[in-house]
Parts: sequence; C-alpha cells; structure tokens
Amino acid sequence: MSPHTVLLADDEDTLRENLALVLKEEGFEVLACRDGNEALRAMKSHSVGAIITDLRMPGLTGMDLIARAADLAPEAGIIVITAFGEVETAVEAMKRGAKDYMCKPIIFDEVILRLNRLFVQDELVKENKQLREQIRERQPNTMIVGPSPAMNEVMLTIDKVARTNANVLICGESGTGKEVIARAIHDRGLGSEKPFIPVNCGGLSGSLVESELFGYRRGAFTGAHKDRVGYFEAADGGTLFLDEIGNMPLRAQATVLRSIEGRTITPVGDHRPKPVDIRVIAATNRDLNASIKAGEFREDLFFRLNVINILMPPLRDRPEDVPVLIEHFVEKYNRTLNHDCPGFSPEAVAVLARQNWRGNVRELENVVERALIFADGVPVDLDQVLFAVAGSASMDAPGTDLRASMRGFERRHILSTLEQCNGNKADAAQMLGIGLSSLYRKMEELAIEKE
Repeated sequence: MSPHTVLLADDEDTLRENLALVLKEEGFEVLACRDGNEALRAMKSHSVGAIITDLRMPGLTGMDLIARAADLAPEAGIIVITAFGEVETAVEAMKRGAKDYMCKPIIFDEVILRLNRLFVQDELVKENKQLREQIRERQPNTMIVGPSPAMNEVMLTIDKVARTNANVLICGESGTGKEVIARAIHDRGLGSEKPFIPVNCGGLSGSLVESELFGYRRGAFTGAHKDRVGYFEAADGGTLFLDEIGNMPLRAQATVLRSIEGRTITPVGDHRPKPVDIRVIAATNRDLNASIKAGEFREDLFFRLNVINILMPPLRDRPEDVPVLIEHFVEKYNRTLNHDCPGFSPEAVAVLARQNWRGNVRELENVVERALIFADGVPVDLDQVLFAVAGSASMDAPGTDLRASMRGFERRHILSTLEQCNGNKADAAQMLGIGLSSLYRKMEELAIEKE
C-alpha cells in the first residue's frame, strides 16, 4: 500500500466520513475506523504513513492507540484531535509520540496542510538519516584520544555522561576541540542515530533569534512564505550544540531557558506549544562567571547548562598529545589531498611538541596541512616544519621576512631547550634530535652565547 496511507480513527460518523472523503480527493489512501479497536486491527494488517485519531473514543482511546503505534507503526506521524479547551491533554499526547494536534471544530483544509507538512518532515528526516550514514561511511571517527592525563580525564567524563541525557557545558580556549567533544558525547549516547545540530550562538541575528531557534509559521512576519523548522525542533530526539553560548544575545537567553526547562517550543506565529526531547550541549571560550557579574549572561541559564562541566585543556599544557594529533592529521590530509606522506620526522615532531600553540589543536592542524601540501611521498623534515610554522599564530615572528621568521623561531626554540636542560648542551642536542656539533654550529649562526 502507498506510503501516504492515512489511518483515520474517530467515533463521530459524520466527521470521519466527510474527512475520509476529502483526504481521498487529495490523493491519500484512507483507512477509516470508527473506534480504537478497529484502528488497532487496521495497524496490524496495513502499513500506514500517518495516523489521525480522536483522543476520546470508546474502548481503546487515542492515548492507547499512540502507545500501540510505537510498536506497530513506528514510522507513522500522529495527529491527534481533541475538544477545545483540552490543550494540556493534547500536549501530553505529543510528549508520548504524537507530532501535532488540532482542536474541534476541524477545518479540513487545515488537516490537509498539517498532513502534507507531516509527510514533508518525514521525508527530510529520512534524507538526513541517509546523509549521516553516508558521511559516517566516508569519514573515520573524529574523536582524537591523546595519552595525556588531562585528555584521559576528559574521555572518562565523556563515557560517563554519554549514557545519560544530562546537559553539558564545555569550556576552553578557541581551537581546543570543543565541538569534537560534543560530537563524541552524541555519537556514544542513546540518541546517536538522531540529529546533532550545531548552532553558532554568536551568529544569531538579534531580531530573528527566536525564529531561527524555534522556527516559524507561514505568514508570521514579512518574508515568511512557508513554514520553517527551527534548530530546537530539528534536533528533536538528538543533541542541540550551542557553540559560543557566551555570545548569545541576552534577550534570547530567557527564551532558551524556558524551552530547556519546559522541554517545549512555540514557533513564531503559532500559539501551540510543541514538546521537544533534546540533550543540550553548550560550549564557550569565555569566563561565564565574569559575564554573569557583568550582567551579560543569565545565572539561571548557566546553572541549567552546567549540569556536567568539561574543561578542555590548552594544547601547550599537553605536549605529549601532539605526536598523536600529528599522526591523525597526516592520515586525514593524505586522504583529502590524495597524498602519500609517511609522516613527520622525529626532529619535526619534537619541534612541534614544544610550540606554544596559541590557536591550540586548530592551529596545529593548519600547520600539518600546510606542511603536507609540499611533502607528498616523503617525510616532513625540520626545514618544512619551520616553513609551515612560520605562517602560524604561535610563531611570534620578529619581522615579516620569512627567512628572519624561521631564524627567530629556531633561536627561541634552542634557547628554550637549553633552559630546560639547565644549559647542558649534550642533553639539549639529544632533545632537539641533532648532534652536539650541529647544535654548536646553530648557536653560532643564531648568535646564541655558548656560556
């Protein structure tokens, strides 16, 4: 039977018969049932794409039908019909699995509009699921595990929180991989097959924040020519990732707080609340406590988000993770650049492990990509690394000349290594991966005092 088969259950004969006739004229296959028991039998023997059911019926009620549909017709979208003034009951039905509700008296054109919207959303969900599966097949797991104690602690937290639906706040400098952590929590969680929706809170435009977050109905404002699903509804069943939450406009914070607490949204131009089942993961590189004191961030929203806190350590505090990250990025860019670079030389890895990395993991990735562009088929050596690092934010070059920048980096790196070795040049040469005579020659070239 057609996937656009509608199961209609209502004990009011006139309404059921007339609505079935209208739906058939619109091209739908209709299974018209006079009560819940007849509807249950129809579900057992037919494949249905949507269910329209009255909540109050003799015998098996609409609520009972919703519960049974979860097993017999899990893909079917459900629209419930209720008497005017019973909105709370309808909302409860939506929390149990219904997608929409309508109050009597029923307007047939509105039923057709809601039904078509239901099928369109169903098709979008199926397309998104297929796309996620294709992406998952093409891309390796994005989670990068480093051997440092700090990252091991982060991984332990991820394993614990992924099995819950608790909200998470991830803090850390820009470039430390906060979104990677958020995706890892989602991928390991119970709703991993559901959407992961990232939102850049700093990019939300002031006047349209609510329409972007919660969606809108056609005609809600000038330019709203059709219904649009917002970020909250798009993430239903999965994870909403609010990146740079500290940059969210203050006015929007109150609305977001209400939606998280009530687990419902109201699209702009609509008066009917819709339940949403989402986990919220937020991330920030700002000090939210300072923002709260400055009146720039709501303290109640902070407490609602900060159920589990994950602090991402900066890369400069975990140099033992750098070799693992380099290996990961070499594999990634060998694939995207269609190269066959065997990796970085030990000397090159040692240099990168001692960088300051103001841009953290993101900056390291840029350096590895830059180096691999010129190193197809051969290991990346120290000279190529110095060339790649010369363009990075952590270089702190004394001038714009590339050769001078490279010399400046070498000089600071050697001085730093000598300081770590308390001036012992043999130990410093070993740490740098060069011979003692090469170290003396470099010191002379770079005007480094030998004593």
